[in-house]
Formats: sequence, structure tokens, C-alpha cells
Amino acid sequence: MASGFWVFSMTERARLISAFVTPLGLFEWLRMPFGLKNAPQIYQRLLDNALYGFLRISPGAATEETKDLFATGEPDAKSGLSIAVKSTWGYRKVEYLGHRVSKGGLEAHPKDLQSLVDLPLPTTLKAMQSFLGSLNYYSRYIEDYAIYASILYELREVDFHAWRCKWKANEEVTAQEDDEEKWSKVQVAFAMLKNKIATASILRHFDPAREAVIIVYASDWAISASLVQNYDGLYMPVMFTSRTLKSNEVNYSTVEKEVLALLRILETCFTMLVTRPLKVLTRHSTLAWLVKSSGLQVRLGNWAALLSQWTLEIVKCKKGEDQVLGALAASITPRKNVDSILSSIAPKKQSRQVADLPTPTVELNEELYVMSFDGSARVKQGGGACSAIVWRLPAWTIVAAASKYLDKSTVNEAEYEGMLLGFDLLEPMERRRLIICGDSNLVIRQMRGEIECKASGFSPLRAKALSKLQSWSTHAVYM
Repeated sequence: MASGFWVFSMTERARLISAFVTPLGLFEWLRMPFGLKNAPQIYQRLLDNALYGFLRISPGAATEETKDLFATGEPDAKSGLSIAVKSTWGYRKVEYLGHRVSKGGLEAHPKDLQSLVDLPLPTTLKAMQSFLGSLNYYSRYIEDYAIYASILYELREVDFHAWRCKWKANEEVTAQEDDEEKWSKVQVAFAMLKNKIATASILRHFDPAREAVIIVYASDWAISASLVQNYDGLYMPVMFTSRTLKSNEVNYSTVEKEVLALLRILETCFTMLVTRPLKVLTRHSTLAWLVKSSGLQVRLGNWAALLSQWTLEIVKCKKGEDQVLGALAASITPRKNVDSILSSIAPKKQSRQVADLPTPTVELNEELYVMSFDGSARVKQGGGACSAIVWRLPAWTIVAAASKYLDKSTVNEAEYEGMLLGFDLLEPMERRRLIICGDSNLVIRQMRGEIECKASGFSPLRAKALSKLQSWSTHAVYM
């Protein structure tokens, strides 16, 4: 068995259908290789047949003379068995890769918890990413982890640079009110995450014999769901899931957000919950109507179709949320307190809005220039290209056009390069009214000053474009 799949000889037909072509010719497998679709089943069948009758050996007549290895912890010298020195026996709890596994469940057990708790707020993006990476390893134990960490994931290197400048010794930098509020939320979220990993919940092992209960929750900007099971009248956690809402999801109703939370945990725990009847605790009866209704259109219809494969019992708490909270374990945060807690760390989220850009207007027989630019890139290949065209109105005569290849560039960087290429074409021309047109929402709105340019790669390109634009006293940028 040490050879694994290589134990099996390939049949004549299997050799033919698994053959592969190489520069040296056609090769056929003589032994069963790894990667074939049915190889694991064949190997498992071999093991089952080989060990049949030895897996559950009933006690024989000489039971009293044999040693219980798990009771004594010592091997029987006569049998010739040996145990590695690092092996341990009879432990009720086992520490494994930063976790502690026991009959009662799974719990986080970092090697140096105190150092993690005492960790100061990182002052660089790399240090923050290292902290989040370490904490993400234990995210399963932290209820609403994705929600608490969302504002930390939004930080960029420019944010840390501005923060370091502000607190640098003997240097006073006046920060904007939005920045003050943002860093205040960052500090609160950072402290909450450290506290939560120190007091992380014990996740029970999923018990197929117990009823599976799902508790869904939705706030203005986030959703979460918990898979729990009843132990002596208390719902103990088995799995947590959470995430922040996308811009287009912020306007969803509370019921629609709860459906998103339900779909997320059903997908995450699919292997545990499939084919099982599930009980869903909610504060709204509309969720039950959605599951039972037919003929729903668009979004609701798609969700109803996804939920139709599950056997769901939607339970609306008649006494409100208190009925749910009364059965929750102490390790789960009461839902009525979540909104007040999360409000102190909520990032600014707005519903997706269509940018209201004005339409360019041109007077009859007005003499002006129109410069259009474009850029594209293939990030995986590392190459890109950009182009620019200059027209002279009112005859719409093409005055100049150019394009160039870019070695390494993103799509938006290629758009900026296209704009700069257009300014190079305009350099020798007479200064008159200029209209600039492009199809990049980000580049156009950054040039108009409507959104902030935070990316380190865009800042020098934008600064160079604004510098060239200053020589044109009358200009406008449109998309």
C-alpha cells in the first residue's frame, strides 16, 4: 500500500484511453496514475476489500490476556508494535496547528495570544495585512468577522502615510474631519477584533442527530448568519458567516438582505446541511412567504429557485427578537446589540449611483479642438496599448493621431497614458477651447476632481496630466 495508486496495473482499454502525446511520441500508463477521475474509488475499494473483517474485531476468548493500548499507553513487546516518541495517548484535548480539538468542539488556541492582544495598531499597510492574515486564520471563531474587519481591509498605503505624517514628532498636520472619523473607526475595529480573538467562541462539532438551526441577521450595510444546534435548551454555534453589502445591495429591503445571509450560509455549509430539514429563525414573516410563493420575477424568482432545493421551516418569532435571544448561548452576541456595536465601525457605504456628467455643447461654427483617448491592457500578459486622436472643429478634421505599446500597465494606467499621449499631440497647436473625451469613468472623474486619487500608480500620471492641462485656459473633460 506504500505505492498508493501505482499498485494497480492498467487494463488494455485503460491504457488506450489514458494515453498522452509528448514531443517524444505517444505514451501509455502501465500503472494507474494520480488524477484519473475513478482512481480514488478503485483504490478505496481495494482498501475495503483488503481490510474487510479486520476493521471491527469482536473480543475473543483471550481478551483478558491482551493489553489495552489506549489504557496503558505502552505497546505489547511480544506483538512487535512500536510508537513514535512524539505520539501521545489518552488526551481529552489535542492542540493542532493553532487549534484545540476536543469532544466538546473546536476552539482557537494561538501560540502567543498575549502578544496578539497587546499588539499596537500597525502603522504600515504591510503590518496591517500581516495582522489581518494572522487573524483570518481564526476567522471561523469570530462572529461577524468580515464586518468588523471591513474597514481595515479598505486601508491603503496612502492612508498610513498620511497617518504617520500626522503623528510624526514635531510636525503638525491638520487632518480632515472624514480622516479623523475614519481612523477613529479603525482603532475601534482593531481593538474589537483583538478582544474577540481572545474571547473566541467554542464551535461545536456538527451533530447529524441534532436539529440544524440557522439564525439570519441583516443591518443597513452588512449581513450575517449563524448555524447553531440545541444543547440543553441553548443554541450553541457551529459555524459563523458574514460579509458587508455591495453598493447595489444597500438599497435592498431587510427581508432581501436576510435572504442573502441565508443563501450564504447554505452555500458555506452545503456538505453538512444538504438533504437535511432546516429551521430558520427570523424576525420577519415575509421570508416564509418568499419560500412558498411561485411566479416571482427577476431577483426574488432567482432566490426562490435557489431555495427550492432545501427543506426549510421558516419560524417568525412571535415575541420578537427576545424569543430568539432567550435561547442563544452566551458566546453569541445578542442581535439587538449588534447594530449599536457596528455603528461605531461602519464604513461609509452608499447605494450605487449613476454619475451625472454633463453633455458637451458646441456652438455653430465654433472653432475648437476635441481630443479623445483610450487605453487597454492585458494584465496577465503584462502588456497594453493606448491611443489618442485630435479633431479640429467645425469641420471635424483629424489634425493628429497616435498610438503606442505599453510594456507593463493596468487598464486605468493605460487610459492615463492615452490622455498624456493626446496632450503631446496638442503641444504645438494654437491654444483655443479644448474638449477632452474618454470612456474611463475613473480617469475622467479623477481629472474632474469628483473622486480622490489614492492609488500610488495613478497619482504621478494624474499630476502630469493636470500640469499639461494648465496651458489650456478653456477646457472641459467629458465621458
